[in-house]
Amino acid sequence: MTVVEHLTELRSRLIVSLIAVAVGAVICFLLAPRIISFLVEFYRDSTHNAPHELVFTGPLDAFGTRLKIATYGGIVLAAPVWLWELWRFITPGLHRTEKRYAVPFLVASLFLFACGAVVALFTLQPALHFLLGIGGSDLRPLLTADKYISLVALMIVAFGISFEFPVVLVFLLIARVLSTGQLRHWRRYAAVFIVTFAAVITPSQDPYSLFAMAIPMYLFYETSILIGRMLKR
Repeated sequence: MTVVEHLTELRSRLIVSLIAVAVGAVICFLLAPRIISFLVEFYRDSTHNAPHELVFTGPLDAFGTRLKIATYGGIVLAAPVWLWELWRFITPGLHRTEKRYAVPFLVASLFLFACGAVVALFTLQPALHFLLGIGGSDLRPLLTADKYISLVALMIVAFGISFEFPVVLVFLLIARVLSTGQLRHWRRYAAVFIVTFAAVITPSQDPYSLFAMAIPMYLFYETSILIGRMLKR
């Protein structure tokens, strides 16, 4: 394919992905009140001496919060579509034996992203309890809906992306960019990188989220080595 043909294909796949995100965003926009009620429960469970309702300070803040939920939710709901389009765009550069991994990679990516989102929600309550109480008893939290929803959404996205770590490693092993020998040799450096990555990417910056992300990522690293051995890479 020529450069123009590659760009044309990329444009068509981007259009399909954006349409899927738009459809998902409309669904999440309609369901936004229920989503907000669900997410607020984590805030209520983590606070005792503070108001249990989120507030907004500007006339457009409530609408902006709903749009934010629609945007993040649309990206998550459309994940099967844009991940498939991404894989189909990469596939022409792979060998025939490598193309057969398309469906397993797609299923694994969706499953791991969902697992990351679940771990983020489980981590949310202790993280909030730590963050809202670290200032002492003289500081009383009063969270705005916009900042709270942003924090939750970024945590879900951050954990979802970090849980894609083994998919990337296994793909690089299959493409022979990496080998299991290299991964075994880089164990110590990988541990330092994973902890640093988790410390940087977690939006809450609390120790609970850091270790909840770093520990699974290192386990994924070791699992990728085992999968590489099975594939003789």
